[in-house]
Amino acid sequence: MKKIYGSAAEALDGLLFDGMFIAAGGFGLCGIPELLLQAIKDAGTRDMTFASNNAGVDDFGIGILLQSRQVKKMISSYVGENKEFMRQYLSGELELEFNPQGTLAERMRAGGAGIPGFYTKTGVGTQIAEGKEHKDFDGETYILERGMFADLSIVKAWKADETGNLVFRKAARNFNPPAATCGKVCVVEVEEIVPTGSLDPDHIHLPGVYVHRIIQGEHEKRIEQRTVRKREEA
Repeated sequence: MKKIYGSAAEALDGLLFDGMFIAAGGFGLCGIPELLLQAIKDAGTRDMTFASNNAGVDDFGIGILLQSRQVKKMISSYVGENKEFMRQYLSGELELEFNPQGTLAERMRAGGAGIPGFYTKTGVGTQIAEGKEHKDFDGETYILERGMFADLSIVKAWKADETGNLVFRKAARNFNPPAATCGKVCVVEVEEIVPTGSLDPDHIHLPGVYVHRIIQGEHEKRIEQRTVRKREEA
């Protein structure tokens, strides 16, 4: 089966539709599938729901889809650093479902494992628990969270072989592996594609069975907030 495509637009061909649910990797500005996000923007797909740890910044990551009003709902843990996100949410233009970070990661992982729901103590007694089933285990109260099943997963990796086995580099691993597993189709952008068999099996972070389409491209590596020490005067 062909997995390697020439561009992000080609890799997404036939997968996009209005109102779809997309799980995206990334943490802050690290490990964001920027090429695929740009291709989704160019395709004009609208009314989408995105599950992602955060929403990028105003001109990068999912932020570019917020600018073009293509996102209807965000399922996220952290939504700072994005003024347009804040504006749309406060004005009622954008739906928001807050998830504790660990809960969001586990919802993605559970979906990838075919698990429809799980109980967690995280969020008990807060707004997160409102409307959710509560159950006691050994004298402790837990809430039921649902596994996440997306129409499409978009992720970014460092290397892939021709069968889709993936290696992530350092912090860019973040939400990418669980996001990759919970979609019906997973499209990955990588910095390098290497021949099958050249990756050490012990170094593979995500097996190729989860990956359906791959593109290789140039990526921008941003720093979210640069902080430096003030120069001491001589």
